[in-house]
Amino acid sequence: MLVAVAVAGVVAGVAGLSIAVVAHNRVNQVVEECAEALRRQLKVANSPVDHQALRDLAIVHYDALKEMSGHRSFSLALINAAGDGVIISSINGRTETRTYAKVVRDGHAIETLSPEENQALRAARLGKGPVVTMDDPLPDFGRTPSPQT
Repeated sequence: MLVAVAVAGVVAGVAGLSIAVVAHNRVNQVVEECAEALRRQLKVANSPVDHQALRDLAIVHYDALKEMSGHRSFSLALINAAGDGVIISSINGRTETRTYAKVVRDGHAIETLSPEENQALRAARLGKGPVVTMDDPLPDFGRTPSPQT
C-alpha cells in the first residue's frame, strides 16, 4: 500500500513538473511577443508620423467553405498606431460572396472574430504582415472584450 502511494506521488510530481515547464515556456513566449509589441508602440510614439494613418496590415487567405475552389476567402486587418482600424473579411464560394467589416479599437475587436480574423489582427499588431497563414505562430493578446452596442 505504501509503495503504491509513493509511486502515485512520484507520477503526480513528474506530471506537475512537466506542466510547469510547458507553462513557463508559454509565458516566456507571450512576454517576448508583448515586449515586441511595446517596442513597436514606443518607436511610433517617438516618431513624427500621423498616428491616425493606417500603418499595419495583414491578410490571411483560407478556404472558408471547404470547397475545392482554393483559398479564395480572406480576412484583412488594417490598423493605425493606436490600434484602431477595421477587419474586412470576404467569404467566397462558387456561387456567392459575402463581405463583412468589423471595427477594431485599441487593438481589440468589438465583435467576436473568427480564427482567421483573429490571426490577421494579431499579425497586423505585431507587424508580421502583409501575408500570414493560419500556421504562423503568433501570440494571443488575451483580452477579448464583450460586444458593445
